[in-house]
Amino acid sequence: MHDIEQRAIAAYLGLASGDALGATVEFMTPREIRSEYGVHRDIIGGGWLGLKPGQVTDDTTMSLALGEAILAARTIEPHAMGAAFDAWMRAKPVDIGNTVRRGILNFRNNGTTSVAPNDHDAGNGACMRVLPVALATFGQSTEQIASAVALQAHLTHNNPLSDAGTLCVVQLIQMALAGASKVELLFGPVRALTQRHPEFLFRQRNADNPSGYIVHTLRAVFQAFFDTDTFEECLIDVVNRGGDADTTGAIVGMIGGAYYGLDAIPARWLKGLDKQSADRCREQARALLLLANQGS
Repeated sequence: MHDIEQRAIAAYLGLASGDALGATVEFMTPREIRSEYGVHRDIIGGGWLGLKPGQVTDDTTMSLALGEAILAARTIEPHAMGAAFDAWMRAKPVDIGNTVRRGILNFRNNGTTSVAPNDHDAGNGACMRVLPVALATFGQSTEQIASAVALQAHLTHNNPLSDAGTLCVVQLIQMALAGASKVELLFGPVRALTQRHPEFLFRQRNADNPSGYIVHTLRAVFQAFFDTDTFEECLIDVVNRGGDADTTGAIVGMIGGAYYGLDAIPARWLKGLDKQSADRCREQARALLLLANQGS
């Protein structure tokens, strides 16, 4: 259990590290990043949001809001999650995506916990914040996990590609927590995803400058994770692709943290993170894993 706990903490700190690292170069092209930074490899803040060094964005703060809701309800409860997201938005986060905003307003105004299915809602907003669900459902059945992922996602994103990509990320995190190899990850959840949805095939497709579309996001994530050998390399690889770099960084950070473990996260990144955010990540990782253990 100790090793799994350390991997869970690494996943949460990996999320925050990738978010903070990538936010500096969000919406830049790889050429613009090379021109300004050479290779961007340090948590320095700035970017289009004018962040302080170590400050995180909606990827991390929305995850923490979700984690608090799960812990308070002691389960994946849609109204609790919706209320937490509503409170998060009322607190004026540094950034918020249009689909996320629309979904939260739907909950606020109508009390409904699922938006209508929408072909245009295949963004990455449900995936970027899913880590608390992955930790809270660790050890549960495949059906329970898929149900929890959908309940969380459909508050703002109700789309088959979003659902499938988000579930795949949860499966990768959970298998990595349990010590799976990259071969097992690639030929398990990723192959299942690409067989059902060939849009996600990533080996022969350029994944630079990825957009917020879940397919573009996960192509970049998969290339960065499977084609590098260390946590630091996969994070640097993905954020230097530009585009929606805080979110690709956050998702690679979750998976990479769970896979490589806490000792693999560069000390300079951990030291550079906003302390309050990092402390909350550590606390939630432990608490969510404990919740999962009590429910198994």
